[in-house]
Amino acid sequence: MTRMRKIAAALLAASAALLATPPTASATPTQHTATRHRVLFKENFDRLPLGPVTAGRGWSADTSNGSLTVEPGATGHGRELRLHTEGNGRAFLALSDLAPAGNSFWARLRLRVDRFPTAPDWAHWTIAEASGSDVPTLVRPLGGQYVPTSQGNFWGVGSDLGPTGDWTAWKTSAPATAGTWSCVEFHLDATDNRVTVYLDGAEQPELTVSTKQHGGAADDFAFPHFDKVKLGWQLYQADPTPSSYDMHMDDVVLSGERVGGCGL
Repeated sequence: MTRMRKIAAALLAASAALLATPPTASATPTQHTATRHRVLFKENFDRLPLGPVTAGRGWSADTSNGSLTVEPGATGHGRELRLHTEGNGRAFLALSDLAPAGNSFWARLRLRVDRFPTAPDWAHWTIAEASGSDVPTLVRPLGGQYVPTSQGNFWGVGSDLGPTGDWTAWKTSAPATAGTWSCVEFHLDATDNRVTVYLDGAEQPELTVSTKQHGGAADDFAFPHFDKVKLGWQLYQADPTPSSYDMHMDDVVLSGERVGGCGL
């Protein structure tokens, strides 16, 4: 009987300990991390049929004097998207109804622009644009400009229609090279309205802009509440040289954390 009492007492103590033990501390943070860092969008175009396309899983085409076409991958594997424009047209893959946690997110894409403009002077082009329905501000984390004084095109972060005006903070230390593939990342961080750009895995600190440091008027640069992102090509000036443009895009991911995959 003494042995049985001991066993019963031990089982009772073990049950009480289990009931008293709170859930592990990692349960809630893990759930929050999964929400914060969830993938917002992913597309490699491999499941789309070859030929002209106007929509895919979670995206639609936004074009004017432009088109989107799924083509065989340049490496002979998979498929990629070709965006073509005439003159100062536009051709974008547009993502709507986004709701990034904390109004912040990362993007990664591989791209190749066959030719950049050489006229008119200061020709301005955009590859990525993020916006929200609450204010008219357009944030352009990836774009650039033809700079006649340096006879070249250079990457730059920009914005338009907000309190800081229309600007592109290009830097000659970040040349845009035509005809070659680049792996590009950008981070939109709402804690300081900060845009950070990475080219082929390397941060480009000279392209960083933030609330107080940007390329526009003296007012603070502030993000809208992002719900839309466009990725593609638009050139704003009429009668450019060359008269048409082709950009190729692949492996697009938007996420709450850095995706990576752009290492040198």
